[in-house]
Amino acid sequence: MKHLNKLLVAVTMVMGLNSQAQDSNNKWAVGFGVNAVDYRSSAGGDFMSHFDQPFMVSDNWNILPSVSYINVSRYVGSGFIVGLTGSINQIDKFVVKVPGKTWNGPNDFVAVNPGDLMYYGIDATVTYSFMELIKSKVLEPTLSFGGGYTFLGDESYGTINPGVGLNIWFTENVGLSLLGTYKKSFGDRVYAGTQTPDAPSYSQYSAGLTFKFGAKDTDGDGIYDKDDACPDVAGLKQFNGCPDTDADGIEDSKDKCPTVAGTAEFQGCADTDGDGVADPDDACPSVAGLKQFQGCPDTDGDGITDASDKCPTVAGPASNGGCPELDSDKDGVIDKQDACPTVPGPASNKGCPEVTEQVLQDLKVQARAVYFVTGKAVLATADKGATDGRLEAIKEILKNYPNAKFAIEGHTDNTGSAKVNQKLSEDRAKVVMDKLIEKGVNPANLTSAGYGSTKPVASNKTKEGKALNRRTEIRHIGTVYEGKL
Repeated sequence: MKHLNKLLVAVTMVMGLNSQAQDSNNKWAVGFGVNAVDYRSSAGGDFMSHFDQPFMVSDNWNILPSVSYINVSRYVGSGFIVGLTGSINQIDKFVVKVPGKTWNGPNDFVAVNPGDLMYYGIDATVTYSFMELIKSKVLEPTLSFGGGYTFLGDESYGTINPGVGLNIWFTENVGLSLLGTYKKSFGDRVYAGTQTPDAPSYSQYSAGLTFKFGAKDTDGDGIYDKDDACPDVAGLKQFNGCPDTDADGIEDSKDKCPTVAGTAEFQGCADTDGDGVADPDDACPSVAGLKQFQGCPDTDGDGITDASDKCPTVAGPASNGGCPELDSDKDGVIDKQDACPTVPGPASNKGCPEVTEQVLQDLKVQARAVYFVTGKAVLATADKGATDGRLEAIKEILKNYPNAKFAIEGHTDNTGSAKVNQKLSEDRAKVVMDKLIEKGVNPANLTSAGYGSTKPVASNKTKEGKALNRRTEIRHIGTVYEGKL
């Protein structure tokens, strides 16, 4: 029971530390396995001869066929680990020298049973790991140095413990640990009447499993919080633990569109229509367009986006909603600027045809051929077809000048009173105007006036002259622009 208590003390002490390898993430480790004790080094001889039979397992090693050590340790930085190990064994093989034999003979030493002594060990160790130095993730050579206390039978004593080891990691957290330690004591006193020292030096070998732990991975992404740039959100190793939700190779924190796969060119956003404008900045993301219009198209190239263009396939100015300006009469003056949009005319006359001298001469000829019943404001019926034809010809001329104003003037000779002649000239002018209006001439463009015998064009002393003075004339008095003369 006394020895069991010693082992429990050792196990309790080692729960805080371990002699195996950890790293800056998994700072803690616990290991357990089997240990072997070899007392060859206590049998004497020079120092190197203490190790001339290192692996005579069946002859020299004491092995307890069960879990016989436990250790716990903590990584302290820069490759160094500190820890404690507790071990138990049963000593039934103690190596002693053979009397009368030379140190180098084939039978210099022999193993004897000291009486099945119980062995307990408690060891504190500082270990240096070469794992980072050799840049390996599987093999981890180690060097260690420390001190311990050994309980052997009823005796106990201290030792200094240099050692070498090798850890082979199956995973990041689980590995096979191999360790060889030389435990040097300074009290190799021999039991009275025996060849067994009461504080023998010895070699101890161990093999077992080690489990690293202690690292925190809050988001469970396999990247420890210490190395995780996004410790609260599961992510990827290539992004130091930060997520790439849309799997486009751009981590969310640098992705303007983290939930929709895109390209680095557009900071993680897509360009669905391939127009060089990223979808979030594209007012028309499903139709290829132009950058200057936020990705919207301008099919006719008139500088107005199709959505705002009333005529998207035909170029036109913005002032006309993107539609081409109408020029109904094809005179080069657009309708809204054309005072005569249905009749071609020069721009100098606001799109209206100019009333030329030739036109006025034609009107004069046609108007003078309109005849009346003598002394009355009644169109002559003897040659009605001819009179009507003259009026039709006048109408055809006037309709070519829809914005021109014309005056229908009546004149008489000097036969009769001036009052009667004035009334007759006015009535005849009015009759001609009314007939032209009936034929479709715009009444707004016509006025009528009578001048009696006041404006003769020939002498009233002759029959021929009187005939010339009895006439109807049509005179151009101006052009109407926007309702004004």
